[in-house]
Amino acid sequence: MKRAGTVLILGVLGIAGGLVATGYLSISEWTSRPSAEAREQPSQPASAPAISVIKVAPAEFIETVLVTGTLVPREEILVAPEIEGFRVLEVLVDEGDRVTKGQVLARLAHDTLDAQLAQNEAMIAKANAAIAQARSNILQAEANLKEAKNALERAKPLRQSGHLSESVYDQREAAFRTAEAALISARDGLKVAEAEKAHLEAQRRELQWRRANTDVKAPADGIVSRKNVRVGSLATGAGDTMFRIIARGEVELQAEVPEEQLARLKPGQPAVVHIAGLGEVTGKVRLVSPEIDRATRLGQVRISLQSTEPLRIGGFARGTVVTAKGRGLSVPASAILYNKQGATVQVVADNRVSTRNVKTGLRADSRVEITDGLDEGDVVVARAGTFLQDGDEVRPVFEPVGTVSEVH
Repeated sequence: MKRAGTVLILGVLGIAGGLVATGYLSISEWTSRPSAEAREQPSQPASAPAISVIKVAPAEFIETVLVTGTLVPREEILVAPEIEGFRVLEVLVDEGDRVTKGQVLARLAHDTLDAQLAQNEAMIAKANAAIAQARSNILQAEANLKEAKNALERAKPLRQSGHLSESVYDQREAAFRTAEAALISARDGLKVAEAEKAHLEAQRRELQWRRANTDVKAPADGIVSRKNVRVGSLATGAGDTMFRIIARGEVELQAEVPEEQLARLKPGQPAVVHIAGLGEVTGKVRLVSPEIDRATRLGQVRISLQSTEPLRIGGFARGTVVTAKGRGLSVPASAILYNKQGATVQVVADNRVSTRNVKTGLRADSRVEITDGLDEGDVVVARAGTFLQDGDEVRPVFEPVGTVSEVH
């Protein structure tokens, strides 16, 4: 292309030289005429500075928030023994095992409880015998009372007729009172025996509950993440628990986000999380904490993850959460200036600069959406600065426009 232009110029010079030689064109006329290249270029101020500009064009915006944090269980179950002081006989699971609800994780020694249960059964049998005896005593006391009452009733007319002495009557009356007291005592004895049996039965239920809980079971489905028990150790509720279980095997990302970005996050927003050694995993925001740490000014967000591969808690992960999508006019963030009046851009028209107020929308990386103040095709200064003022003459130089239509 450059070579052809050179040839064309040499040809023009040759023709002009011939015209001068023949007298059809004077040297002054030939040198005073502007070149074709000069006539085609628009007039530019010789002293105007060159300014990088860009045209306002529509683009797809995907606004995201970067999050980093640690993989944690969505819900962690702490398994501790219901009874303490018993030796561990067996440990049936290990870390990483998947368990189901009700599955036995460990067994404790139960010899002492078995002996106590046998002793309790014997005492209950003894209480049953005492109850039976108390009921026999009641029957005997009722018969004695009836006999004493009949004797007293027969003595009353004999006493009135004078055929029975006062001393004999008093004896029969005393026997009646004694029989009444004996019946009351027998009935109370039955209540005592029944209460003793109820007490022993309550002890038996407690012993049976303790005996059943010598099998430490999983309260829900999940994955054993930690085991803190050994065969031969004593089961105790003090300190750490025997097992830690990831409920249902669900692992999520617990991330910390600056408070200015926390307001943009909402439950249900999609996310892509990168996990070291595993790659990208999809997920969505499950929970946004209502509290911000006073010291760090960070808030927590929980992102549930969907992965067919096992996720290891405690690992580092980072991801992006899509907070908004849209399409609108796009300009570089470097083209916007902020002052007391708000956001402004410097528009170039007819090689002169003018400041225009705009309203911004979505942001994605180095691009900003303009919702008001500009039209498609407007030319703006790509890197606005305070050294340009309204009315300044400039020489616009367009920056190359990329072919990517989506801005992330």
